[in-house]
Amino acid sequence: MTDVREHVLTGTCGPITAREWTGPGTRYLALVAHGYGEHIGRYEGVADVLTRHGAAVFGPDHTGHGDSAGERVLIEDFEDVVTDLHRVADLARGRYPDLPVVLIGHSMGGLVAARYAQRYGAELAALVLSGPVIGDWKLPGRLLALDEIPDTPISPAALSRDAGVGEAYAADPLVWHGPMKRPTVEAFARTLETVAKSGAVGLPLLWLHGADDRLVPLAGSRVGVEELSGGARTERIYAGARHEVFHETNSAEVFADLLRFLDEVLGH
Repeated sequence: MTDVREHVLTGTCGPITAREWTGPGTRYLALVAHGYGEHIGRYEGVADVLTRHGAAVFGPDHTGHGDSAGERVLIEDFEDVVTDLHRVADLARGRYPDLPVVLIGHSMGGLVAARYAQRYGAELAALVLSGPVIGDWKLPGRLLALDEIPDTPISPAALSRDAGVGEAYAADPLVWHGPMKRPTVEAFARTLETVAKSGAVGLPLLWLHGADDRLVPLAGSRVGVEELSGGARTERIYAGARHEVFHETNSAEVFADLLRFLDEVLGH
């Protein structure tokens, strides 16, 4: 049975709430970075799969997200988010010393995870990127060219072919349903450039992406993944899938690919 705990840590911009999922026979640690506007509670299903596979799973609500402090969805510097994530990793390693750590980042969390791997890659056994905001993502440039950022929230239908996923997202009070904020968009643009300039990470890397992802198009992410991986990676592109492959109608296939990769990396 999975045990769920919450922790409150001192973050760079105020208190950070983090969640921990554990089960019997922990063999490795999985650190999860969630996407823009959402929160770590939406990764309950991911945590369930990973704990049954032998992981202790840890993940924060990023600053300005979920139950963590800060103005909603305001991120002025993603380096602070990376530092906060590292504090969660320190918590995990303190509770479970000497276990390998796998980092999983989705969407904006993929950008955070990429930068984390560049800063702290020596502490990681593997990197998993799901629909990552990395490479040639054109949205920041388009938004910053406008005098005012339009109030066009993420369409729930863009997340998954499973209509229930979008309905739950739309009804979730911890999800941000308003417009993006200019400082956050500027921080996205700067960090995309930083990651592109900072080189390959030299880690086993799994890239998961929906072929019909309209929020973070496949072609733009490929540019960044190729740079970050140095050409050595495992990739799985799912025909017809949208942005949240862990919540897609073929999620069983996605999780099987994820666990197969982790078994190969960790020698299970």
